[in-house]
Amino acid sequence: MVNAKTYTQKPSEVTREWFLIDAAEAPLGRVATIIADKLIGKSKPTYTPHIDAGDYVVVINAEKTVVTGNKETGKVYYRHSGFPGGIKDATLAEVREKFPERIIEAAVQGMLPKNKLSASRMARLKVFAGAEHAHSAQTPKKVEVK
Repeated sequence: MVNAKTYTQKPSEVTREWFLIDAAEAPLGRVATIIADKLIGKSKPTYTPHIDAGDYVVVINAEKTVVTGNKETGKVYYRHSGFPGGIKDATLAEVREKFPERIIEAAVQGMLPKNKLSASRMARLKVFAGAEHAHSAQTPKKVEVK
């Protein structure tokens, strides 16, 4: 019998890549699952659950995010100031008008595991409202969203 060993990646062995995703191509949920997969690093063969080995993700065209059904008026985002009676809400259309980046950030945040690694994973997500982004020097690879 072969004595097979389980590979565990060390933090010093982590290599990160840059990926570019156009949010105007597919529905919001499908885009968010691809982004979450890249941030977690699950698509890599060296995936280790307790090591943050994910990649950087640049998302463009957040203002042209596609949603299905009546989510444009029916989906509501809530935020709270921390004071009594400080809850506020906004529909997806209102959030798209003011802060289109928050739509994708909220969707991806909901798909990441709720643990100590989620903040550092979200820090590697760069979302831009338009088609231009500030990370062309990193030469991100374009990811096709089906």
